[in-house]
Amino acid sequence: MLDLNDVSHVYGNGTRALDHVTLSIPRGMYGLLGPNGAGKSTLMRTIATLQTPTEGTIRFGDVDVIREPEQLRRVLGYLPQDFGVYPRVSAYDMLDHMAVLKGISRASDRKATVGSLLQQVNLWSVRKKALAGFSGGMRQRFGIAQALIGNPELIIVDEPTAGLDPEERNRFLNLLVEIGENVVVILSTHIVEDVADLCPRMAVLAAGRIQLEGAPLELIRATSGRIWMKVIPRAELAASRERYNLISTRLFAGRTVIHILAESDPGEGFTSVEGGLEDVYFSTLAQSRRAA
Repeated sequence: MLDLNDVSHVYGNGTRALDHVTLSIPRGMYGLLGPNGAGKSTLMRTIATLQTPTEGTIRFGDVDVIREPEQLRRVLGYLPQDFGVYPRVSAYDMLDHMAVLKGISRASDRKATVGSLLQQVNLWSVRKKALAGFSGGMRQRFGIAQALIGNPELIIVDEPTAGLDPEERNRFLNLLVEIGENVVVILSTHIVEDVADLCPRMAVLAAGRIQLEGAPLELIRATSGRIWMKVIPRAELAASRERYNLISTRLFAGRTVIHILAESDPGEGFTSVEGGLEDVYFSTLAQSRRAA
């Protein structure tokens, strides 16, 4: 179990990136959902001991993460949003080098570890290829392989599917599911579908604060009978924003589809619809913006 209690972080310029974040994250896949600029990467770097929070405590089991960062690093696997590699080095050689840095000193142990990981992420056939020639999806799978060195107990992946095509995204998410059965995996993303597909528990982070936390299915059920849909001309969008609690808009066949949150039938041609996690997410963001 990873426990965060009142974690805040204020940068030198006065920006409060995290504001009293309190979470308990169990074993398995856990989704941290939020827009760009919400503070997700700051929180991931803080948990990964790359920066010290201004205040608060973080514990992973018996480890005090802030006081004993080296203890956590021994059991941590981290795939940041942007990770650098030597582009002319092969996947095998780069992973072997990283295994040395992780403390796997015996060549035979590294050979077994690197071979197993490349098989697991389906990169064995391209193990001798330079990383510069990898596609975005292949790079992300290599990133997971390096994060898995040493059998970590806590794995953090930050925006892992951004920019991937649908096939690579599915391959990558399936890999995360396999990994997440026995360890704590935090999936930090702004892509609602990733959390809906993978995570039995989740939280929404916006403006540095936890706005919502729970099981996606329970959060979706809480919107039952409160989500209403209507197709309108785009020229009416501004008026609809003023009149209703509008939570999302999208285009369909040249028309604008709006979803609003209302406790009862608003009339005016609205139709009740079953909400999804996207409606939960957008309604939460709308409420946080109104409260700001």
